[in-house]
Formats: sequence, C-alpha cells, structure tokens
Amino acid sequence: MADSGEGIGNVPEHERILQEIESTDTACVGPTLRSVYDDQPNAHKKFMEKLDTCIRNHDKEIEKMCNFHHQGFVDAITELLKVRTDAEKLKVQVTDTNRRFQDAGKEVVVQTEDIIRCRIQQRNITTVIEKLQLCLPVLEMYTKLKEQMSAKR
Repeated sequence: MADSGEGIGNVPEHERILQEIESTDTACVGPTLRSVYDDQPNAHKKFMEKLDTCIRNHDKEIEKMCNFHHQGFVDAITELLKVRTDAEKLKVQVTDTNRRFQDAGKEVVVQTEDIIRCRIQQRNITTVIEKLQLCLPVLEMYTKLKEQMSAKR
C-alpha cells in the first residue's frame, strides 16, 4: 500500500484519522476529514484505500459475529421445534388422560346415583318397619278380637 517514502509516513496518520472518525461524535467528523484533503496530493487516494481496508475488516468482523449468532439462532430454533413436538405429545397425553378421567367420572357419577337411590330405599324401608312396629299392638289386638269373636266370647 505504501508506494513511496511519504506514503509510509501517512499510514499512521491515516490510521489515527480513521480511529478518530470511529470514536468521535458525527459533528466532529468534518474537520477530521478536511485534514485528509489538506495534506499531500495523493493523501486522499491513500486515505480511501485505508478506509476501504478498514471497511472490509469491519465487514469481516460483522460477518463473523452474524455467523456466530446465526448458529445460536439456528440451535435455538431447533430446540424450540423439539420443545414444540414434546409439547404436542404432552397435549395429546393430557387430553387422553382428561378423557379417561371424564369416562371414569361418569362411572363414578352413575354408581354414586345408584348408591343414593339405595340409601333412600333403605331409609324408606327403615321408616316403614318403624311404622309397622307401631301398628303391631293394634294388629295383635285385632287378631285376639277376631279369635274371641269366632269363639263367641
């Protein structure tokens, strides 16, 4: 890149100017760029070459970072697809389990209703037995009366 002795002296100056451009506020770039044009006659061309080299280096760094992060992105998407597959399987399992619980619950409801009906019948039978036991003395007296009437006493 250095064609002559004066070009070699300008390379560090160009690097300093590039560093200043990269590290300063955009409002201060104007005076820095003017110093390139105020220098020697071929300084502008050499500065542009240095600037192109700097741009290529930055492009390479950006590409490396993108490639690095791209692989991470691809890995994350792959992992998400696996998780989605697992989530779909889990959803199917949960739905199946829910259906089986619902079916089992229906059986329990039917059996519970049967038990309730049996308990009501049992309570009714107990009530009838109690009431009939209250009537037993009357029936016994009626039976005795009937016997006495047949015996004509």
